[in-house]
Amino acid sequence: MNSSVLVIEDNPELRRLLNQGLEEEGFSVDLARDGREALMLADPARHDLLIVDIGLPDSDGRDVCQALKSNGMEAPVLFLTARDSGPDRVSGFSVGGDDYLTKPFVFAELVARLRVLERRAGHTDRSVSGDLRLDPVRHVLACGGDRAELTPTEFRLVGAMIARSGEVIRRHEMIAAAWPSGAIVHDNTVDVYIRRLRKKLEELGSESRIHTVHGVGYRLE
Repeated sequence: MNSSVLVIEDNPELRRLLNQGLEEEGFSVDLARDGREALMLADPARHDLLIVDIGLPDSDGRDVCQALKSNGMEAPVLFLTARDSGPDRVSGFSVGGDDYLTKPFVFAELVARLRVLERRAGHTDRSVSGDLRLDPVRHVLACGGDRAELTPTEFRLVGAMIARSGEVIRRHEMIAAAWPSGAIVHDNTVDVYIRRLRKKLEELGSESRIHTVHGVGYRLE
């Protein structure tokens, strides 16, 4: 069976070229113009691969990826972006991205990368940790029937930790996942957000805890 790809790209010409080229390569293709449309179209039971443009008109593609992962999507993700900086790459991987391709790109390379991701399918990061689950529609953290509202930064931070539950996430990785590239973020700012998230976990009655690994970062388990 041919793999089904959801392409999330706002540029109409590139979207058309990807649709035509991928269909010629034997993929089944669905198209979304922005994050809102992606959340409506994405189907964990249908889509085997995701191509996500980071620079969407209504949202950051990394947030869309995180929302989709939180909604049960396990398909590998290939990010497209005009940026090629280290922090951008790290932040993409931190929210569950599997590969990263900078525009402009050679179509044959995109196909080759998708074929690699096809073989890796089923080995993606988790989007649920213990009794915790992110609700991308309401932008809240859920535990059982209770929910805690999250700011966009809190959503990205806890999403990064859930995606790598049980692993130590270094501070610079957390900063890259939650703040725009180039933002000046002090250590005490991260600490403030971690305290807020810990309080919300307690208020939810969650059994999960955010542990500090001194001099390194944090671990959710």
